[in-house]
Amino acid sequence: MGSRETVEVTGHLMDSGILSRVLDDIREYGGEFVIEEFDVGRDAHDPSSARITVEAPDDDALQRLLMRLQTRGVNQVSHGDAAVATADADGVLPDGFYATTNLETQVCLGGRWLDVDNPEMDCGLVVEESPSGDLRVRTVPLSDVVRGMSVVVGASGIQVTVPDPAPAAEAVASFEGGHGPERPQAVLVRQVADGMRRARASGGRLLWVTGPGVVHAGGVPAMVALVRAGWVDVLFAGNAMAALDIETALYGPSPDGSAPPGHEHGHEHRVRAVNTIRRAGSIERAVRDGVLPSGVMRALVTEGKRFVLVGSVRDDGPLPDVHTDVVEGQRAMRAEIHDVSYCLMMATQLYAVATGGLLPASVPLVCVDINPAIVTRLADRGTGQGRGIVTDVGLFLEQLALELVPDYRRG
Repeated sequence: MGSRETVEVTGHLMDSGILSRVLDDIREYGGEFVIEEFDVGRDAHDPSSARITVEAPDDDALQRLLMRLQTRGVNQVSHGDAAVATADADGVLPDGFYATTNLETQVCLGGRWLDVDNPEMDCGLVVEESPSGDLRVRTVPLSDVVRGMSVVVGASGIQVTVPDPAPAAEAVASFEGGHGPERPQAVLVRQVADGMRRARASGGRLLWVTGPGVVHAGGVPAMVALVRAGWVDVLFAGNAMAALDIETALYGPSPDGSAPPGHEHGHEHRVRAVNTIRRAGSIERAVRDGVLPSGVMRALVTEGKRFVLVGSVRDDGPLPDVHTDVVEGQRAMRAEIHDVSYCLMMATQLYAVATGGLLPASVPLVCVDINPAIVTRLADRGTGQGRGIVTDVGLFLEQLALELVPDYRRG
């Protein structure tokens, strides 16, 4: 006889396939299950609910299984207080720590349920005392763990809430389902535009995550128009996207993308462009000094919008604004996700996955890429709140600008 616990899950269990995934997770973790109750509801729109007894070989295995099931919105029926242990080294969580999801989370301490600040996946939960003496719980990434922190261990005393699907995204295909080529793209673009309008009307910030494909696909004019019209509040990208945007602004594209017409040694233009910005001291100074005449980065500076650039080992230069320490880059990204209520990811795998891990599940996000594998990768990473559109990002941006910018004309 192993360790067992009774759990419950509510939602559109059959239509969404959640129940089958829950049962697959139990098998994958070497557990057994018995479905004690199952209510499918009376009408098509009624949510379903299931109560399941799960069993694992020992308590450690059961706790790991319960944590896994919570990524699906599954909670324990009986709740006691959460267990807490002390971190004994900087940068190291205690054994058996609760591995967080990006779902809205509550922790029971002293018989009271406390909301977790800034939900983020793949972190620990640290319990702290506020200046007023009240307890608070927040997520803490491994890099920010400090010896002596009180950290939640095990899955007891924790419950999560799965957000309802955003109205603007209901008809946009989910990451898990993909979207068929028969779906008219104009409809998808209009749905995204409506979601952005709702986010802006509610006072939320609009976060964009972009890769160099935005420049390669000719999406810069549309992106600039969206920035100037107020549809971009903060942008996350790497050195490659910013450097290519600046290179194009300074030297212009060639028909085949390798070099501008009439110029020799076009392969040098990237490093020459980066060197120009380094001489100026920053992208902002290059704009203020009249060195950078156009492009997305110029538009962000002139409109007073925020951006975070995080580098990688393959970067040219890099640009002086790029965070070369990835941990510091993560912290800079975390500092900018406050009040974000909509996120668009354009032609980037690395930064889309990184951002998806930082955002709470309550933030709807849309991933646009010509490669369907990128959309799948984001879903595999655990970002279930996203919607994927497989298309050319340049065309998508043109159509989005036509929807949102009244005086925009296709370039």
